Amino acid sequence: MRLLDSLLNLVLRPNCPLCDRPLEGQELCVACQRRLDDCRQRHPCGQWRGDLPLFAWGTYSGTLKRAIAALKYENNPQLARPLGHRIAEAWQQSPSLPQSLIVVPIPMHPDKQRQRGFNQAERLARYFCDLTGFPLAAKGLKRVKNTQALFQLTPQQRQQTLQNAIALGPAFQRRPPRQPVLLFDDIHTTGSTTQEALAVLKQSQIAVAGVAVLAKTQGRSPGKTPRTPRRT
Repeated sequence: MRLLDSLLNLVLRPNCPLCDRPLEGQELCVACQRRLDDCRQRHPCGQWRGDLPLFAWGTYSGTLKRAIAALKYENNPQLARPLGHRIAEAWQQSPSLPQSLIVVPIPMHPDKQRQRGFNQAERLARYFCDLTGFPLAAKGLKRVKNTQALFQLTPQQRQQTLQNAIALGPAFQRRPPRQPVLLFDDIHTTGSTTQEALAVLKQSQIAVAGVAVLAKTQGRSPGKTPRTPRRT
């Protein structure tokens, strides 16, 4: 898959997908890489506490927001490599974080995944695992209900929509993991989806260390409705 991404990037994407400048063998031009790094949170593990600790590489704004849109909606799966590697590098720079985990991406419903061609959370997680060395359980969870877009819903409507939308996947049904799970997603808004995933894993007595995401929205809380979509 990674070789295919590199070939597609070389053949089909000769220019930077964010600004259309010529590329020099990488997925993003130097200028966009710099602007992307400006979106990194100063303390990605600042919310690694509570019932579901959160590790968020960046703030969902500016070039990072643009890169996520290009990855998900403009058919640029090759962007998962530099983005996933950035999360991994930040994780490795935080020695107080757990170092024995199994990574489980938030699943996408099969119908939506066929439309997009890939699950961006899984792509990001694969490159995260490339550098950290953590095992990836891509099928640890599965999406069993094709939910509507969540961004226009109230927190209560989100909770109702996501109820029973996620189930234990075939990998964990066959053999529950012995290591704690690190849930992995692209964007964190209210946390409704990760809370549903957490409930499913807890029901099967699977320990969850926390959740890692590429970006966290600004000024959001579980009691506020986000203005931007979390997943389509």
